[in-house]
Amino acid sequence: MKAVVYTKYGPPEVAQLTEIPKPVPGDNEILIKVYASTVNRTDAGFRSAEYFISRFWTGLFRPKNQVLGCEFAGVVEAIGKQVSLFKIGDCVFGFNDKTCGGHGEYLTISESDAVTTIPTGMSFYEAAPLTEGSHYALVDIRASKIKSGDYALVYGATGAIGSAAVQLLKYFGVHVTAVSNTKNVNLVKSLGADVVIDYQTEDYTKINTKFDLFFDAVGKSSFAKSKPLLKSKGIYISTELGKNAENVWLAMITPYLGGKKVLFPLPTITKSDVEFLRELAANGKFKPVIDRYYNLEQIVDAYKYVETAQKTGNVVIKIVE
Repeated sequence: MKAVVYTKYGPPEVAQLTEIPKPVPGDNEILIKVYASTVNRTDAGFRSAEYFISRFWTGLFRPKNQVLGCEFAGVVEAIGKQVSLFKIGDCVFGFNDKTCGGHGEYLTISESDAVTTIPTGMSFYEAAPLTEGSHYALVDIRASKIKSGDYALVYGATGAIGSAAVQLLKYFGVHVTAVSNTKNVNLVKSLGADVVIDYQTEDYTKINTKFDLFFDAVGKSSFAKSKPLLKSKGIYISTELGKNAENVWLAMITPYLGGKKVLFPLPTITKSDVEFLRELAANGKFKPVIDRYYNLEQIVDAYKYVETAQKTGNVVIKIVE
């Protein structure tokens, strides 16, 4: 089968399209013919190993699992003898950051992992980006314990995580102020944001609103910069480590100081999380934003574009046209 393989860490060019053996499902696994995947921050981070700590999961000196692609959508082609939750022909989507495999024509995953059926009427290309940005946002929103009627600011509301966070916060009944660039103001409004601030024409730090949650979805702010905007017990969460990994250290210290604090939740995803996202998508409460499409042969270009940090929402890889 065709797959994009990387045998060493490095720039986008280390990802090369080649032929590898087709995987065989274990007793509790399903074999999926992949129709669509994505290139996202998770894939780019694993490939580059820019954060050395990621190697403790992906391999210290070289990648253990050489086909990236943590998001996928496709059709169940075979099942293990103990599988009971899926049948051959099911259209499925999910997330796998343990062994990945989405950047290939086939992958295997345990039926109990983060995989479920695609909502009726949704294409593979729409289903593939349902999980990556949204599960990061969901973990952080849940950790913040924000509730209906509270106020949140989403900084970087146009990426995969930020655009998902706006929609999820609105689903939970939160008043959302979103910070966006000029070209995406109308897009962010369409996602449900109550207030949209164009950072290219307005200084968001000068607004009078105080927030229960400041959610930095792109890692370009800081706790120090956000503190004046937070309520007395407000929470700052960033999707990045921050300068000198300050967000990790602040998350260890500030919760004990009794006031404004930093949280740094570790991302996790379960089958129930994917089923929850499926339900939201099926009911029109969540729709991933898609920037553009590539095919497997264009994987290097896809990585290069993602790493410009200019994408709006998600970059989808069409594996079956």
